[in-house]
Amino acid sequence: MLYGEIFVMREFNALRTYPQPKEPRYAGPNIRTIKNRIVASYRDKGYYDGDRNDGYGGFKYDGRWEIIVHSMCEDYGLTEHSALLQIGCEKGFLLHDFHEHFPGMKIRGTEISDYAVTNSMPSIKPYITKSDFHKLPFEDKEFDFVIAIGVVYTLTLRDTISCLKEIQRVGKGKSFITLGAYRDERGARLFKYWTLLGATVLHVDEWVEVLKEAGYTGDYQFVTAEYLNLAELKS
Repeated sequence: MLYGEIFVMREFNALRTYPQPKEPRYAGPNIRTIKNRIVASYRDKGYYDGDRNDGYGGFKYDGRWEIIVHSMCEDYGLTEHSALLQIGCEKGFLLHDFHEHFPGMKIRGTEISDYAVTNSMPSIKPYITKSDFHKLPFEDKEFDFVIAIGVVYTLTLRDTISCLKEIQRVGKGKSFITLGAYRDERGARLFKYWTLLGATVLHVDEWVEVLKEAGYTGDYQFVTAEYLNLAELKS
């Protein structure tokens, strides 16, 4: 959030228009096991286009991000002349929709998965760079808006802080990230059952301390068991 010329971090749901399943997602100790997490850790075909419990279960473009592009442009004042970076852009679906909305917008993406980059949308592939999320190959203050959805909490705590600092470095102040989080023991248990790649999953109050440590001044959204509509399946 901008006060005068000073950006102050805030909790804000920039994905509020993203379609969410109405039925609960069931999580439990025997649904997603260590075998599923091993498959997901490679971030290759098994994770993107394999079994649902190994990842996405078929990661294909369906236009669902179009409505997010419209709301983000309104929320963050993005225009044809803006420069936008998505960290962890995967196959480039969100960047594609930004490009369709504003063909003149400068868009860039980073991704660590060779499979995702190789199978990214042809319209976006030239704009994707393979790089670590916590070491970005861009100049200081290069982007008007930086996005990191489902990225920050997949890193170790040390790399999480580095990633947040990099977002601050390459951006001009406007950014949006999602954070794997919980508010109570039940939420922590359910999220642990559900997540395949979550490496730094913290209590919401702990996340605020991490953001302060990194000097982060953008927007953030807590992705919790409640947000994901998780329900526990007893073994």
